[in-house]
Formats: sequence, structure tokens, C-alpha cells
Amino acid sequence: MAAWRQAMELAIGEEDLAALGVIARSRSEPARRVERARMLLAYRDYPSFFATGQAIGVHHQTVRRCIERALAYGAIAALDDLPRPGREPTITAEAKAWVVNLACRKAKELGYPHELWTTRLLARHVREHGPAEGHTCLGLLAQGTLCNILNEQEIKPHKVRYYLERRDPEFKAKMAEVLCVYREVKLIKETAAAANQEPSDAVAIVSYDEKPSIQALATTAPDLPPEPGVHATFARDHEYKRHGTVSLLAGIDLLSGQVHALVRDRHRSREFIEFLKLIDAAYPAHTAIRLILDNHSAHISKETKAWLAEQPVGRFEFTFTPKHGSWLNLVEGFFSKLTRSVLRHIRVTSKQELKDRIMAAMDEFNRHPVVHSWSYKLDRAA
Repeated sequence: MAAWRQAMELAIGEEDLAALGVIARSRSEPARRVERARMLLAYRDYPSFFATGQAIGVHHQTVRRCIERALAYGAIAALDDLPRPGREPTITAEAKAWVVNLACRKAKELGYPHELWTTRLLARHVREHGPAEGHTCLGLLAQGTLCNILNEQEIKPHKVRYYLERRDPEFKAKMAEVLCVYREVKLIKETAAAANQEPSDAVAIVSYDEKPSIQALATTAPDLPPEPGVHATFARDHEYKRHGTVSLLAGIDLLSGQVHALVRDRHRSREFIEFLKLIDAAYPAHTAIRLILDNHSAHISKETKAWLAEQPVGRFEFTFTPKHGSWLNLVEGFFSKLTRSVLRHIRVTSKQELKDRIMAAMDEFNRHPVVHSWSYKLDRAA
């Protein structure tokens, strides 16, 4: 007659017991770890393979193996599978190195019309050319195995990650110049706050840029409003009609938060000069107007320089951001806010309506002005 199975005494420390309780209640841990943690806790309360198996919903032999692992390796280690010897790898290290080197080249360099590899294309190329290169083990390479080889080296030859090359040799010097202007803004604000008064009108510092190609799109059918319990959102026909594009020329006063803006069809030198005339009329004659802007051709054109030459000395002063340094311009944050709040999902019946609604948005912003501040690396400014 078969002998009765003897219960095994399982001792679990307080620290491991707390960890098992967390894992047993987890919704993010792998299911097998959660199940085994529950087995150990249930067996600790009532040491019976059959009772634990019935409570958890597994075979009693499964419970026994889990308890044996816990006794041999510890309660936490028992939650994971034991390492298995497995089959000896058939793909050599040299073959893997050849595959990785191949993946680091472009597909077009090897005569394919593709710019980059797809894993299917790369696997086929490896199967066709690997044996000829002395790697016979690659003759039956599967696409999944190829992905495993690439993942080991963290290579993703089918993807592109964009970067921005720093092409301005004076990038740091120009960045420091912009940061010095922001530091001056901070000092003016702190001085005014200490004196409990508004900043002096001796200087106005304006962050300026253009937002081109704002599309005037019209619906081809009326939008359908939400219906409680039926449709949660507005419904809109996929088709739309184009009425052209407009450009927003805007500058934000960094001391007052006031927005100066124009909406025009284009943003050439004549439109930029029109904006300069706008802010020239917005400030007293004794105010020095300092603009932070990029090196757009309209900002440094002959027409712009000729108009500036006619203005009083010291009236306008430009501080240019470095090439590929538009992120240094605070007005970009304002444009982001405008895009996310006003221009998002906007539909109009004409280009003029788009212009009117953008200018109405400027009036709304000016009713509740927000003073933009720069703090990143400001303490390093000279």
C-alpha cells in the first residue's frame, strides 16, 4: 500500500512574508509569481497539498513542487522557474556579430529599394547570404530569432530617431546673450516687486516670432453635438475644405505679459515692419524696445534695416537666438498654449473668420495677461 504523503514544514521569515503578501495582491506581477505566492501563503496557514491545491485551483503536485523549491532555495526564489540547461545554441557568436554589423548598414547600400531594413527583409537577406559568408548556421534563420539577436544588442534598424545638429559655431555665446536678457528681466521684476510698484517703462523686452501656415479649414457637414448616454463627444465629418493659410506675427512683453499680434497672409519683411510699427505705437517714445527673435530673413533684410535706420537711436535693439535655438525664445511657449487651446480642432467658413478668431483670442489673452518667465540655466548666465 502506498505511504501517506507527509506535510512539509514551511518556515517563512517576516520580511519574505510581507513581500509574498504584496506579490499575491499585485496586478502587475507575472501571473505565475502571483499564483505561487498565493500557494506559499495558503500552505503556511494550512499545510496540506490537496487543500492548498483546491483553494488555489491547481493540482496538488504543483503545490508540492512549489513548496519543495521554497524549502531548497527560499520563498522568494521559489516564485521563479528554475534555470534549465536547454539546447546548445546553434548560431555562433561570429554569426551574430555579422548579423548585427549587417543591421547597422542601410538596406539601400546593399541594392534594395528600401531605405531601412524591415526585420522580414533582413532575415531573408541573412538566410540568402549568410552561408556564403561562412555562417552556415544562418541558412534557416527565423525572423523571431533575428529579432532576439538584435534585441540582445539593443539594435532597432527599422526605426529612426531624429536629432538636431548644432550648426551654429557661436551657439553658446548667443545662448548666453539671450539668457542675460532673461536675467535682466528677472532683476527688473525683483526690483519692482521690492519697491511694491510696476516695472519701469524705461525698457520693454518683447519675445517675438512668427507662427506660419495656420490652416483655415471648413467642415463639409455640420458638427453633431454630444448626447448624454449616446454620444460622448462632438462628431465631425472626415472631409474638410481648405481656405488657405495665414501667418501669426506675435510678441509677448516679458514684463507685463501683454501680447502684440498681427495676422497676415504672409510673413515677409513688409509684414515684420508692420509689426515693428505696431509695437512702436504701443510704447512711449522714451522706452527702449528690445526684441528677442530668430535670424529669419525678414528680420535682417535690407527693407528692415532701412526702416530701423530711420528710427531714433536706441529705440529698437535685437537679440538673436542661435540657429536651431528657437526653444530659447519664450514666445514659443505662448504659441504652444495657443495651439492647444484655440487652434485645436478649429473650423472656419473663411480665411477672414480665422483671422478674426485669432485676434479675438489675443484680446482674451490680454484681458488676463500671463507674465512668462525663464528659469532654466538662468543662474549660469554671465
